[in-house]
Amino acid sequence: MRIALAQLNPTVGDLAGNSALIEAAARRAAEEGAELLVCSELVICGYPPKDLLLRSGFVAACDKAVAELAGRVPPELGVLVGHPTHRGITSGRFANGASLLFGGRVEATIHKTLLPNYDVFDERRYFRSADSVKPIEFKNLRLGVHICEDAWWGEASTSYHDEPIRQLDPVAELAKQGVDLFINLSASPFEVAKPDRRSRLVERHVKAHQRPFLFVNQIGGNDDLVFDGHSFVTDASGRVVERLAGFEPDFRVIDTTKLPARHLLFDTPRESLLLDALILGLRDYASKSGFTDCVLGLSGGIDSALAAYIAARAVGPAHVHGLLMPSRYSSDHSVADAKALAEAMGLDWQIVPIDGVHKAYEALPVLANDLQGEAASLADQNLQARIRGAIVMTRSNRYGWLALATGNKSELAVGYCTLYGDMCGGFAVLCDLLKRDVYGVSKYVNELEKREVIPVSTLTKPPSAELAPNQTDQDTLPPYPVLDGILEGLVEREMSVREVAEHYPLETVQWVAKRLDRNEFKRRQMPPGIKLSGRAFGSGRRMPMAARIGVE
Repeated sequence: MRIALAQLNPTVGDLAGNSALIEAAARRAAEEGAELLVCSELVICGYPPKDLLLRSGFVAACDKAVAELAGRVPPELGVLVGHPTHRGITSGRFANGASLLFGGRVEATIHKTLLPNYDVFDERRYFRSADSVKPIEFKNLRLGVHICEDAWWGEASTSYHDEPIRQLDPVAELAKQGVDLFINLSASPFEVAKPDRRSRLVERHVKAHQRPFLFVNQIGGNDDLVFDGHSFVTDASGRVVERLAGFEPDFRVIDTTKLPARHLLFDTPRESLLLDALILGLRDYASKSGFTDCVLGLSGGIDSALAAYIAARAVGPAHVHGLLMPSRYSSDHSVADAKALAEAMGLDWQIVPIDGVHKAYEALPVLANDLQGEAASLADQNLQARIRGAIVMTRSNRYGWLALATGNKSELAVGYCTLYGDMCGGFAVLCDLLKRDVYGVSKYVNELEKREVIPVSTLTKPPSAELAPNQTDQDTLPPYPVLDGILEGLVEREMSVREVAEHYPLETVQWVAKRLDRNEFKRRQMPPGIKLSGRAFGSGRRMPMAARIGVE
């Protein structure tokens, strides 16, 4: 059978716009001689729809949109489309479903069996599980259609392998019923190692059941999640023989009777994946939220430099507005580095010194006692950060620009950031990027561009907030390689302090752990950002704020 794979970028809630994307893909599939088009999970409403699903009439509107779409796509073409649905349910909660449209009608509907309820996933909040697993028959083939998590049964990263009520492998059940090939409709969010994990997951199924496997994934950014696409097809031996693009819409027609005799390996560099995810995540957050421009502070440091580059790639350099806001403690090279960066990228930039505003605060009688004492006290340092934050937000309010916070995961983890200062903004571009990856991606940017976009001096000088005389980050923090290694253990792997201290000094690990737990209140107030890791701050890591947590 000739099958088209459509890797689309839906917008959450936009039923008409998403239907139009599917209809356009269906017409192209028919023109190219495909018999079946496969789209992604919940493509009608976009993923994740969250509590939109609970709004009265929303799921019914999705069912109606699917029925109307069936009448608009070419009648000779089968179309598999994901959507929330009441179809096949007499009472109770709705399902996460996939329907086959053919001949002007909804020909068949299946429901998702395994409902993920870990990390950022909360599907048991909304959906009911399938009552049974069965193939869809279409043009003399039995299609093993299933939805995203249904292929992840038994994986160590899921919770389903050890739950008695879920001792059901949907893929194995479909194989028992004699399907000719497997088709998985997915909305699988990006994590840096996930594209390769998906290939290995599917390879395991294929080697067990000896059927070709089609995996179709959503692309695009929706809130804090980025969907990377990387849809693929394997032959009956488990080799990936077709792979669609990453981080962009794509379309491919394959003939399941004439699959290529090749084995495509996934070997995209880590830095390339991270950069593409960051650009797509910011681009879609801005465009789907109605922003055309971004504004941020340019300090001359590496974080704001990388954030500015990402913004320039996401919305265009002329739509990125950089504010150079030197204080009395700013070095000449920081201003020079920020200016060189802005000019190399063609940004709109302006120097806005903050010392006059700073002095005005110091002269206020109401703050005299609070700011007196040693030079550049903590209160004074935070005041400078908040002056900068207020200036950025004023530009944002005046012109309708999206304000970008530029703090990285290492800083946010231990609270080396200022509420209503460098943390303020509408989007936190780097919030799931450890400092080591900030450096790695920044170096990759210069390699990619084949020129010095991010100044070498920015890459080599000691990081500093420049809020006090001769200040560097390492006056307060452990060296970043040590800090990042500890955070990887405590956050990414959920290791105990004692376990991490097998690799790093115990006193340092305890200090990091205390700071990590004590600063949850700050992270709860940070803007949304882009999930890149398995344990990102935000909806996937839900820690208490008012708590007394041991660090052993």
